[in-house]
Amino acid sequence: MSELTHFNNQGRARMVDVSEKEVTKRTAVARGSIRMRPDTLTLIREGKIGKGDVLAVAQVAGIMAAKKTSEIIPMCHPIPLTGVDISFEEKGEDTIQVEATAKTTNVTGVEMEALTAVSVAMLTIYDMCKAADKGMVLEDTYLVSKSGGKSGDYRRELED
Repeated sequence: MSELTHFNNQGRARMVDVSEKEVTKRTAVARGSIRMRPDTLTLIREGKIGKGDVLAVAQVAGIMAAKKTSEIIPMCHPIPLTGVDISFEEKGEDTIQVEATAKTTNVTGVEMEALTAVSVAMLTIYDMCKAADKGMVLEDTYLVSKSGGKSGDYRRELED
């Protein structure tokens, strides 16, 4: 494991200086799941949630969140995203898996942007469906893969 770099010589938090890093194409993919009652998933699928198209709104919210990551995660660098995509897949009768891909050509990675996009997309699903199901559970949010940069490529070994 490499040395943690988010601390200055006084042991206080700092934003890492990335000015000497090489610009490369960088991609990150993250996933998370939101579990709900089967009838809630049916309402989403059939477009019967009163607030509108749940997955369309969650997709836009996730993209917006990826673009704002550096504003809510204190040590994240603001970076220009070249692409963000979010997809949804039903897993069984009670779960929606959310996957986000974030891309940039920059000196620092987009892992936090992908993870933020997944998290906010799931929170949006919760918000839009909470009148029907307050017991929904957000779970298993993780980085699937990342490419580019000094540390090279990463792929999560445990796939679901």
